[in-house]
Amino acid sequence: MLILSILAFFVVIFLLASIAVTAAWMGFLKTSSEVAEAARRDLETAGEESTLIRTDRLSTLTFWDSVLARFDFIEILKARIAQADLNWSVGRVTLAMLFLASAAMLLLTKFVGMWAAMVGAALLGYAPYGFILFKRNQRFLRFRENFPDVLDSLARALRAGYPLSASMEMIATETVPPVSAEMRKTSAEANLGMGWPQALENLARRMPLLEVNLFISAVQLHARTGGRLSEVLGGLAENMRESVALQGEVRALAAHGKLTGVILTILPIGIAIMMLIVSPGYMQVLFDHPYGKPLITGAVVCLVLAHLVIRKIVDIKV
Repeated sequence: MLILSILAFFVVIFLLASIAVTAAWMGFLKTSSEVAEAARRDLETAGEESTLIRTDRLSTLTFWDSVLARFDFIEILKARIAQADLNWSVGRVTLAMLFLASAAMLLLTKFVGMWAAMVGAALLGYAPYGFILFKRNQRFLRFRENFPDVLDSLARALRAGYPLSASMEMIATETVPPVSAEMRKTSAEANLGMGWPQALENLARRMPLLEVNLFISAVQLHARTGGRLSEVLGGLAENMRESVALQGEVRALAAHGKLTGVILTILPIGIAIMMLIVSPGYMQVLFDHPYGKPLITGAVVCLVLAHLVIRKIVDIKV
């Protein structure tokens, strides 16, 4: 046991030193990158560079940017951040995930088993990405709730004799975010030479919703065959309102199951914390006994799996 304790101590010290050296190195690289960027801006201001330079870097750190560019899933993460309307860089998110996972791993190994520490580190490292998905889903929900009213306004503008481009610009100034931002961006792309087909495809890529795909299909079909687009959009708006109302009823019915899952997950953790405060010696057996940490590991894994199963059961798709 003494040898294992010494090895564990040296492993923890090595990991902490590695994190400190890596953070210092990345800070040095970031400072160098900022200095180079400032020098480039000075040259542009002096007139030595007259072209517009569009930077689409994943991170301000050159080393980390080159590492992230090698992975395909980074594009998915970049798209999720854009869909959540967060002003975050991919490099910042990935570094935050790695730092949280490493810190959680170092702290949890002192109290629980290795497998439980790995599960806790994975959950804490997943937290930034989970927050991005949460903001993305909230933005999609607001878009879905306001989109039928936008289609009604667009249909009335078309019946009044406005062309599609002018109608899109008009509703972009009258509606609320996030619908107004997406419509304004689509109208700007179409009017600046990209064309309506490509601009609508970009809208579908930014907002991968069934309602948006139906709207795009109606506009593209009208462009090929003609017809009364205003009536089609009015019918789509009515069907979307019924769908949104049905989804609201389903969410209300599933809220009880979700709350039950959260309570059942938090309750054992709350009881364990309360026992540690009220009777520390009673819980100290789990930490001192050879089978204590494996039991804690199994309990943590079962709690996580049970929560995921409950979420899957109450996640009703409409």
